[in-house]
Amino acid sequence: MKNILTLAFALLLTGAQAQQTCCSATADFADLGKDNRFMMEHQLPKSSVNANQAGEMVEFPTASGQAGRAYLVNAINPGGDYLFVFHEWWGLNENIMAEADQWAQSLEGINILAIDLYDGKSATTREGATELMQGAKEERIREIIQGAANYAGTEANIATMGWCFGGGWSMQAAIMLGDRAVASVIYYGMPEKSVEKLANLQAPVLGIFAEKDQWIHRAAVAEYEKAMTAAGKKFESHWYNADHAFANPSNAIFDGNAAADAKSKVTKFLYGALIR
Repeated sequence: MKNILTLAFALLLTGAQAQQTCCSATADFADLGKDNRFMMEHQLPKSSVNANQAGEMVEFPTASGQAGRAYLVNAINPGGDYLFVFHEWWGLNENIMAEADQWAQSLEGINILAIDLYDGKSATTREGATELMQGAKEERIREIIQGAANYAGTEANIATMGWCFGGGWSMQAAIMLGDRAVASVIYYGMPEKSVEKLANLQAPVLGIFAEKDQWIHRAAVAEYEKAMTAAGKKFESHWYNADHAFANPSNAIFDGNAAADAKSKVTKFLYGALIR
């Protein structure tokens, strides 16, 4: 009887440990919503001027039967490859749609798909954003990403890019997609630090980080870089003397110079992967 109880306890402990380590990068970032300083670091978003949207909302099937949603901007010149764009913790709002429009102009020939990870919900307050981020189910997000990949088609090469909450999911999507992902961009999102999980990553990763960021800081990024090196993966990191979310033009702490420099690096990186 004692042996049976010992075995049962060991199995429970193993299960608990597995649950704690599962997808730790995304869970760790969601936990930041409990930190009031992190909440206050995010300035309330201003309305974006995006009256003439270049794209349209589309839906696609997912494994659960619930349709996924995304804002699609088709390539100026027809092309089969995609850039998947992942929103901040606010959700798929006008700012992200405006970003998608701009990237469609910058990356001629590439379709831009800004994926809605919140199933139609978005927030305009920090409290609302925290609730959405912490309430988002990982299983649902992954099936949305897979549904988007199916929508793009099996022949499409896919690059991923995201900011903050979406920055972490940009990298997770690239890991999920394996050799279909050709590049991944993280703007101050939580990078993956598990060598085991990085085994499926085939895409090079470009990280854009902020020196004044108290959460996605140099120590956290150093752990990710160490794991990437151990896993034999390609990456590069660029740091700016700016705050978390500095590249968001609807943010009061938007740093135009840093954002412009980062965008030039990201554009070059994505062109190298997608425009061949």
